[in-house]
This record gives sequence, structure tokens and C-alpha cells, in this order.
Amino acid sequence: MFYRSYDGGGYADKSYPATVSNFVLDKYEVTVGRFRAFVNAGLGTQASAPAPGAGAHPNLTGSGWDSAWKTSLVTDTSAFTSALKCNATYQTWTDAVGANENKPINCVTWYEAMAFCIWDGGYLPTDAERNYAASGGNEQRVYPWSNPANSTIIDCSYANYKIDNPAGMYCVNGTTGAANRVGSESPKGDGKWGHSDLAGNVIEWTLDWYATYSTQCNDCADLTPSSTRVLRDGTFTDVDVSFLHAASRTSGNPSARIYSRGLRCARAP
Repeated sequence: MFYRSYDGGGYADKSYPATVSNFVLDKYEVTVGRFRAFVNAGLGTQASAPAPGAGAHPNLTGSGWDSAWKTSLVTDTSAFTSALKCNATYQTWTDAVGANENKPINCVTWYEAMAFCIWDGGYLPTDAERNYAASGGNEQRVYPWSNPANSTIIDCSYANYKIDNPAGMYCVNGTTGAANRVGSESPKGDGKWGHSDLAGNVIEWTLDWYATYSTQCNDCADLTPSSTRVLRDGTFTDVDVSFLHAASRTSGNPSARIYSRGLRCARAP
């Protein structure tokens, strides 16, 4: 049991207790190299959409792939590779294998993230699961690496973000910022269970639709459709470090391609 979106370092509301059953979370954000295998297999398109019900959370009925989502995928692999190049400055995808293979894939929609995790034998983590991992469970850490839990120490050796010191400066690429190789700040910036980049680098899609929390949650996710999906734990563009707190969450249009968004998969234990 822990408290969602609470960390004792600025997020102080204990109104939303939750429990999560055992689960496995990938140590790293999904890299360009891992995603390339998915794309090269011709997957993630309308021509090869996941089977209805695939990728369901083991404890959540009705959480798998909905056949209606097929139309939210691109038509074919050529369109897919073109779409992954959503920003000339910040996109990590390259058509040929190159220096970016160990950087997190970005410019990915929620539907493509879901389809990838299905193909990879997992599922998108719930908002609660992703929050639990970053918080160190009931330690309720301010940042994933905070030890003691109330420590507010942060610099570029812990996470990739906009430090703005001097003004306009980023941890990576100086005045422009960029995604970093996954695990670049490991082990110093790792969470309680050894996960890297739980804060900073790219923000990560979760299973949930965005909604006001219920007062209590047991192995739950918000599966009632709304306009946006939940994303967790900050990006390389964030200058306000509160966005990197373990308790921080935001939302985004599931069809949008944003260079600061990526993913990480979860799995049944």
C-alpha cells in the first residue's frame, strides 16, 4: 500500500491510498534499438494491429487492446517510420542503425506504445504501478533516487532535465537539451529497485485514462475513456524539478506525437 501522487516533498495529500500486486517493470525505457525490431517486423500499423484483448493487465478485466483503436495506428511501415521523425531537432528515430540505438524512442503515440508492449510480451504499466516504482513503494520518495526518502538532492548526475543554471542550460546538449542514452545516470539516479530514468529523459505513457483519483484503489486503473492518458515523471525539457518528483503526473492526447514522450513496459511476475 502507498499513497498515489504523494511524496512528502511538495505533494502532501494522502487522500488516495492504493495497493498494487506484485509486478515486473522494465529496468530501462524502451530504446530505439528495441523499437526498431518492432518496426522492422511490420508491426504497430493498421495492417498488423494487435488482437482484440491482447496486452491486458493480469488483474484488470477489459484492459487489453480494443479493436476500435486500429484506426489510430498508421497505415503501414513506411508511414510509421516517417511519423517517428516528428521533430528534426529532438527525434531519436533514424531510418538506419546509428548512434541513437540506446537512446529512448520518442515521438510515439499511446496506441503504438500499447502495441509495442503487447508484441514484447508485456503491458503498459498502470498509473499506480508506475507511481509505486518511482516512489520506492511506501517510502514515498521525493525523487526515485531519494534516500532518505525526503531528500531533495538533484543534479545532472541523477537525471536528465533542464537545469537552467545558468539560464537556459540543459543537462544534455547545453542550450538545446536532448534525450540521453538510457541508464546514463545509473546507478546514482536509479530507483529503489534499480530502475533507471524513472524521472527525466522522456516522460512515459501509462495504461490509464486521465481522471480525478478515486479515494481508494486496489489493483486498479482508470479505464473509462476520456480525452487524455496519464504520463509519468518528467522529461529532459522540464526546468521545474517538481515535474520530476515521484508523485508527479500529467496527461496527454493519446494520438499526439511529442518528442519528450516515450514508454516502458510492465510484465506479470
